[in-house]
Formats: sequence, C-alpha cells, structure tokens
Amino acid sequence: MGVKINFINPFGTDIYNGLIHETMSPYLNNGSELVVSNTRDCPENIDYYYSKHLIEEAVFESCIQAEKDGFDAVIVGCCYDPGVRVARELVDIPVIGPLEATMQLAPYYGHDYVLVTDHHKAVPYLRDMVRLYGEEAHCLSVDCIDWWVTDMINDTNGVARDAVAAANAIRERANAEVAILGCTIISASYEKSVQNGQPRDMAILNPNTAALKLAQALAELKQQGAYGVSRKAYYQSLADRSREEFESVRLRFGKRKPNPLRA
Repeated sequence: MGVKINFINPFGTDIYNGLIHETMSPYLNNGSELVVSNTRDCPENIDYYYSKHLIEEAVFESCIQAEKDGFDAVIVGCCYDPGVRVARELVDIPVIGPLEATMQLAPYYGHDYVLVTDHHKAVPYLRDMVRLYGEEAHCLSVDCIDWWVTDMINDTNGVARDAVAAANAIRERANAEVAILGCTIISASYEKSVQNGQPRDMAILNPNTAALKLAQALAELKQQGAYGVSRKAYYQSLADRSREEFESVRLRFGKRKPNPLRA
C-alpha cells in the first residue's frame, strides 16, 4: 500500500509548486502519492529571519492540517528546515527536513561533504545548522552560489549551471567527496536540468530526493506499526500535558486557516 506525502513549500506562494512536483514525482514508488502545497497568509520570502519566523507559524498549522487530511508524512520544503522540530511536537506523522535528511544519508555516498546554499546570508545560518545536527566532522565547508530564491524560478537553467560549477569547485577546494545542494529550489533546478538531458553528477546530492525517500520509508514504517514519536521529553506535546491549554494557545495565537492550495 502506498503512502500519501505532503511537500509543503513554506514560502507563502504557489509559484514553486509545479517545479517541485515535476522534479520529485519520478522518485515515487509503491503507489505512493505526492501532493505539493504551500503556506498561506505569510511572507513569500524566507531569506530574512524575521520573515522566516512568521513563516514557521504557518508551517505548524499546515502540518497539523496535513495530518487531519490523512497524509502519512510531511516534508517542509526548505533547507533551513523551518519549524521541523516544533512540528514534530504537534503531529504524530513523520515531519522531514530536507537538510537533516540529506546529512543523514550523505555517508552512503561519501565520507565527507560540502554544503552549497543559495546566497551569502544563508551561509552562517547553515553553518549553525551543521553544528545543531552534529555534522562538523563531516561537513568540510559551507558556501553559496549567490542566487536568491525569488530569482531562481525565472532561470532554472542558470541556477543548475552555477550550482554544478560551484559544487564541484567547492568540493575540490575542500577535498570533500560529495556536495549537498543546500536549497530545495537549487535542487529542483538541478533535477530539472538532469531531466532535460544534463548528465547526472553522482557526487551532488539532492535534498528533495533524500527527503522524499526518508518520508516514504518512515511513513511505511508507521503504516506497519513500527514508527512513533517519543513524547517522553524533547517532543513532548503541550496537548498531552494539557489539551485545554493547547487549544487556548492555538485559539489566541494560532492561524486557524485552510491548508494551502494543492497542486
């Protein structure tokens, strides 16, 4: 039996949904279904941290709604992994962050890697993410291609070209074995170029694909009764401690709005 996965673009626009669906769907298996949606009523640009935190509130509500809608897993579609850990406190289905998923799968491709993100502002943030995920020993460098996500959708070929060149140059400079494209839209642009005939570079890892495969695996385990989120400490839910307080907080501060448009 296949699983139903919701890829939530955290950007408050549907402009990226088609690209994501087109480049991820070929990797579905076992009758699984991928629905790509986006957050609503929040900023469209996650590049700045104020906007990012506002977007995370919309991510929480989208994950809660996805579980209610019968999805078996959620992917939060940005390599900042925005709101991923908080969302795991809120729902029982797997919530996947693309960056975390790729770092976990990277050792199957090579011993160490470089992380290539979109622009200079993201570099220090992803360096912090490397430390948070305990990957300092394996991530040898974090660098960027100097593209902003709002420009990428207008020139996916240019993004793919620059991403491949930067990934290989940074990997060579750091003497690393593989490179992670640390942005979901960079990764989708690269995947689209491969679909259009560009030879695949096996040393370049795509977080979208990694997130999809991990989401499928964990969702299948949950279907088989072999996956559950521990509520002992880190992911303990306020609703488990006090349903009344949880509902009061959501009523006062949450965004009870419909789940995003489906694509």
